[in-house]
Amino acid sequence: MKVDIYTHIFPTAFFERMIKVAPRLENLGKRLMAVRKLHDLDARFAEMDDYGDYCQIISLPNPPIEDISNPQVGPELARIANDAMAELVAKHPDRFPGFVAALSMHNMQATMDELHRAVRDLGARGVQIYTNVCGRPLDDPEFMPVFDAMANYDLPIWLHPVRTPDTTDYASEEKGRFELWWAIGWPYDTSAAMIRLVFAGLFDRHPRIKIITHHLGGMIPYFEGRVDLGLQVLGQRTSGEDYSHVLGSLKRPHGEYFRMFYGDTAMFGGFIGTKCGLEYFGPGHVVFSTDHPLGPVPETLDVMNRLNLGAEDGKAIMSGNAARLMNMKFD
Repeated sequence: MKVDIYTHIFPTAFFERMIKVAPRLENLGKRLMAVRKLHDLDARFAEMDDYGDYCQIISLPNPPIEDISNPQVGPELARIANDAMAELVAKHPDRFPGFVAALSMHNMQATMDELHRAVRDLGARGVQIYTNVCGRPLDDPEFMPVFDAMANYDLPIWLHPVRTPDTTDYASEEKGRFELWWAIGWPYDTSAAMIRLVFAGLFDRHPRIKIITHHLGGMIPYFEGRVDLGLQVLGQRTSGEDYSHVLGSLKRPHGEYFRMFYGDTAMFGGFIGTKCGLEYFGPGHVVFSTDHPLGPVPETLDVMNRLNLGAEDGKAIMSGNAARLMNMKFD
């Protein structure tokens, strides 16, 4: 069994409501709708048939609801998306055995109401959040109830990167160029969010919390020395702000916490990066994902084959870890 734990879908009901409440996004919506398998189930299922015993856990694609709505409209969009995904799971359980709930985190009371509704009433197997909320860091105490709730449910958080051309590569420019904001900006934003959550003491608060980082932990595995030994002298490079208490406030050496995250294999067919991430997190903390239909399935499967995983590790990555994270069973 191959459980593709991080795939995206664009429900028609969500699209139609999105362009009504945020008409400036109509062009973005049309671009997403042009990715046929985001919404055309016949085309999607036809491709899925090529991969044998294969199923998908579905979630919304970018952009975050917070970035396309206001605090009044956002919760409505989240409800529409979650209702639509729950309906797809009910209609096609062999194809979509579970979905990841969407949230609108610029209205926290509504966020928590929808989180509980999606998990308790709709059967969501977790929630998706983004690496920042309208530019605010996830370690902002206002967002902690989401982490508390998911730790109590013993269900995972899918952590999706977000950055736009508005974050420039150089101060002299008004927009980021050449899509570097996506290619290398998203892995950076993932890494920054992970480090900030560790420094905020999240894993001391919830040692068993489950957070799945898209694209195998961003930059963390590949900059292991810089984020571990390099940050052991935290504060020595900084003036005007005192960081001397941060590392001492943690119960364990800070580098150990990064391996408590999970990473997925949505690496666009990159063999070397996948191998590095797997060695960093270990087979117990890596889950199979392709980012379908925005990422390639055949190339990702080819990478998994080239890794020459043993039977036990291969089963864990392809389905076992997903089952354990989501408290599900897969035949």
